[in-house]
Amino acid sequence: MTYSGVVTVGGRADVHELPELMISKAAVGPMNNNTYLLRCRATGQQLLIDAANDAATLLTLIGDDGIVSVVTTHQHGDHWQALAATVAATGARTYAGRADAPGIPVPTDVLVDDLDTISFGDITLTARHLVGHTPGSIALIYDDPHGHAHVFTGDCLFPGGVGNTHKDPKAFASLLHDVETRIFDELSDETWVYPGHGNDTTLGDERPHLPEWRTRGW
Repeated sequence: MTYSGVVTVGGRADVHELPELMISKAAVGPMNNNTYLLRCRATGQQLLIDAANDAATLLTLIGDDGIVSVVTTHQHGDHWQALAATVAATGARTYAGRADAPGIPVPTDVLVDDLDTISFGDITLTARHLVGHTPGSIALIYDDPHGHAHVFTGDCLFPGGVGNTHKDPKAFASLLHDVETRIFDELSDETWVYPGHGNDTTLGDERPHLPEWRTRGW
């Protein structure tokens, strides 16, 4: 089946099959968060991005193979409600942005800075630090050697704009700058974007609207 990235709370995960990586996207409630299970096809090792909620749903998605790591994209509570239970059940190593880790009430094993890498199996993700939605938000980039990049943006980039900066002009300017310079300027239009809520997009679909975002201030 063709991957669409459209998922609903209580519904089935949608699976994006790449040559070396399988990406399973599921939605969990009550805030319709996306969670992503990444599986290295060569080794079977798995990594989870955002144990947002519904631990039972996440553990079913993970299955008997477990996960070696779980990455929390930022400190907001809707992105870690199931983190403690998921770590307790799997023994996974935890990762989060250095500046956001103190706001996550589960110990962070590895503090992540800009351009740090996170590996599992034969897969490597590169972290980009994006400041504005929170002080320590991170996006994770998988540079597919057989195609274009794939980027997991947490709540920093969505279809139609950057993440919520609560009408703070300095926070908005910071987030837009980081998203432009560290995501749009470095990745191609074909790059697939997996956000923390809602549907996916591509950088090509969003790039023409950057001036509009800057003008409107959100």
